[in-house]
Amino acid sequence: MRAEQLTGPVAHHGEGPIWSPRWGGLRWVDMLAGDVLSLDGDGTVGRAHVGDVAAVVRPRRDGGAVLAVERGFALQDADGALRHLHPVWADTGVRMNEGGCDPDGRLWCGSMAYDQAPGAASMYRLDPDGSVHEVFGGVTISNGLEWSPDGALAYYADTATHRVDVFDYDRDAGLTGRRPFVALGDDGNPDGLTVDAEGGVWVALYGGGAVHRYDAGGRLDAVVEVPTAQVTACTLGGPELGQLFVTTSREGLEPGDDPLAGALFRVDAGVRGLPVREFAG
Repeated sequence: MRAEQLTGPVAHHGEGPIWSPRWGGLRWVDMLAGDVLSLDGDGTVGRAHVGDVAAVVRPRRDGGAVLAVERGFALQDADGALRHLHPVWADTGVRMNEGGCDPDGRLWCGSMAYDQAPGAASMYRLDPDGSVHEVFGGVTISNGLEWSPDGALAYYADTATHRVDVFDYDRDAGLTGRRPFVALGDDGNPDGLTVDAEGGVWVALYGGGAVHRYDAGGRLDAVVEVPTAQVTACTLGGPELGQLFVTTSREGLEPGDDPLAGALFRVDAGVRGLPVREFAG
């Protein structure tokens, strides 16, 4: 499959696409600009500034959105009012990077050091009551996190490991039993990921110009070619949840290099996605 271009290079570092009928379609982030982007029905792109960094955006069950920002979280009400929660840490050399909501309505987000120092980052969980918990450390570049259709498994990429791992998931125990799901080799850089209704795992390959789909057993069974190298994340959306939306990045590129970098892409996936898991707070 080959993805088609939907927008121009609207993001410096596009990430974290998510589809929700609650907010009328697709949103994603221009992470290092601190902006949330939205795709209108006529193809135009809206932009809303939420902070120094916009790492993750997910809908709230009662309307509005929950966000991961540079050093913590923020809540947006249905009327657009934005409230930043207390920073989770003080170190300005570390920022939030990527995450998602679990089947019980809690937001998980992992961090990374700006200089990508090995093991300097952690995984955090925001509960509906506003409390924040550091779940595990020793992370380098925390990236895609998404749950299986039945919610019993969670797939996770720390890009520096060059693999996608899988955890068992339980509300009380959290993420346990971490083990390799797919090893990509030293040149493979897994970034964002999503899971479809059949249990297939779609993984964006940063620097690889592609999204790979792996079946529930870890076998590669589909490749989406993207005509720019720095592919960052993907999600399944559209009215029937059958379109794969793919974000890309211009980070580190010179003006004029890779002119499609930063654009949004789309392809018919041939499989349906899962409804977005919403934050319960």
